[in-house]
Amino acid sequence: MNKVGILFKREFSSFFASPVAYVFIGIFLILSAVFTFFVGGFYERGQADLLPFFNFHPWLFLFLVPAIAMRTWSEERKTGTIELLMTLPVSVFQTMLAKYLAAWSVLGLSLLLTFPLWLTVNYLGKPDNGIILAAYIGSWFMAGGFLAIGLCMSALTKNQVIAFILAVVVCFAFVVSGTNIVLDAFKSWAPATVIDVVASFSFLTHFEAMAKGVIALADIVYFLLVTLVWLYAGMLIIEQKKAD
Repeated sequence: MNKVGILFKREFSSFFASPVAYVFIGIFLILSAVFTFFVGGFYERGQADLLPFFNFHPWLFLFLVPAIAMRTWSEERKTGTIELLMTLPVSVFQTMLAKYLAAWSVLGLSLLLTFPLWLTVNYLGKPDNGIILAAYIGSWFMAGGFLAIGLCMSALTKNQVIAFILAVVVCFAFVVSGTNIVLDAFKSWAPATVIDVVASFSFLTHFEAMAKGVIALADIVYFLLVTLVWLYAGMLIIEQKKAD
């Protein structure tokens, strides 16, 4: 774990050594405010909660998380530093874990910096802060699922743009699989069991309750499994590239 810690510091610092983290955080904060106050009708609702803020997170993360994940492995392969990295006494697992934790920390920092919204809703009313805290936790776990997919796609190619597009496509499939448009396409021929399975893969299905403050074990386990499966897939890809 000491090696993971060293790699984590390297990866986390690299985000702030370039404009990547600053641009990501800035865009996230701006879009969060726009969607909350203008699109989500924060004032018009007349309720002291942050549902307009959290309801847009799946769609924000759909594009922003792949943008921050696309460079994690692609940059290493493009610059050739991956060969040097693979010669160090660290495993692919340790490297993948460090990269994931570093990027996940940046996502967590982005969420923390939205605290003025939390202060605003407390100033304007008396919200249930326990519900808001639970929604923040759920959002962070969901972001982790998006991130794992992004890291896996980044491991596939040295081209960051291609990695970004692949990640967005896969993440989009996970987001919309629980929407009525997708489910209606199955209702005409698929049994209810199949429809339920398709809906269960949707990030929206598992995050909706979290956005309302309900942290169910099944939803946490789902996002953890998504994260583990895609990180493992990314490790297999890196191992294969190393063998080649």
